[in-house]
Amino acid sequence: MTMNYAHTPVMLNECLSFVSDKDNVLFVDANTGEGGHSFAFLYRFHKLKVVCIDVDNVILEIAKKRLEQFSDRTYFYNEWSYDFFTGYPSELKRPDYILFDLGISFFHYKLSARGFSFEKNEFLDMRLDTKESGLTAADLVARLPEKELADLIYNNSGERFSRRIASFIACERQNSAITTTSALADLVQRAVPASYRHGPIHPATRTFQALRIAVNGELSGLHALLEAAFRSLEHGGKLLVISFHSLEDRIVKNFIKALNKNCICPQNAPICNCRGLRSANVLTKKGITPSKEELAQNPPSRSARLRVIEKISDGDSND
Repeated sequence: MTMNYAHTPVMLNECLSFVSDKDNVLFVDANTGEGGHSFAFLYRFHKLKVVCIDVDNVILEIAKKRLEQFSDRTYFYNEWSYDFFTGYPSELKRPDYILFDLGISFFHYKLSARGFSFEKNEFLDMRLDTKESGLTAADLVARLPEKELADLIYNNSGERFSRRIASFIACERQNSAITTTSALADLVQRAVPASYRHGPIHPATRTFQALRIAVNGELSGLHALLEAAFRSLEHGGKLLVISFHSLEDRIVKNFIKALNKNCICPQNAPICNCRGLRSANVLTKKGITPSKEELAQNPPSRSARLRVIEKISDGDSND
């Protein structure tokens, strides 16, 4: 299998192990990116049909080109995954597998010129969906009050120097606009203690992560997205989620935990009224982390965790 693309799909073999090749099976790649996972699934499973979703029309065109040899088994939707699942197309059967790879692709970091990385001097955009006139990272840096900016950085990344960073930003923007990746990265470096500048990661990493998450609503909309996807999933179908940081994984883990409960009534309820309708079986008790071989070949996978559940009920009495 030849894959001449820069982006390496994370935990590919682990994902493949949860899928079987049967007739009339539909796989939804809910964050298609450059199509790495979709390519592997289509190549391995000759009966499988794949729905590819991505809100970024530029990267979706890259995926279409990559997957053109499977054109008779692929469907492409250029929209947010939440919109797709809440308005699930009537022409499609319910999916048997849904994969969420919640990471940001190589394309966005290296080739999009949207300011996702501080390795190049670019405008602080960070929007996945450039068709809409949503707020950019530069807008947040320019407009948010200092306390709100500090809270955003801390809540979306756990950055322990969020207050100092927000204070430096607030002072700097009184003199000149902070609109580029280099300007923001340099400012963060000046804001943090000298010892922090020489740690294992660049001191601006968490600040950039926090802004990207805020711009694209990655955490605020994740639970609702998972709920919508689970509702559309076929009974006996599997939901696979790859997360890349603890804040993301906590939301996924809590979502799965709720589905796996035999009783979902409030703790102070005098009697059980939910009829004990457990909705899912957990297939990965603690989640799966990358193998030593993958870590050696693809170091960015180090923070990935795969969680998989199997749907057994919609969670209502009519199911």
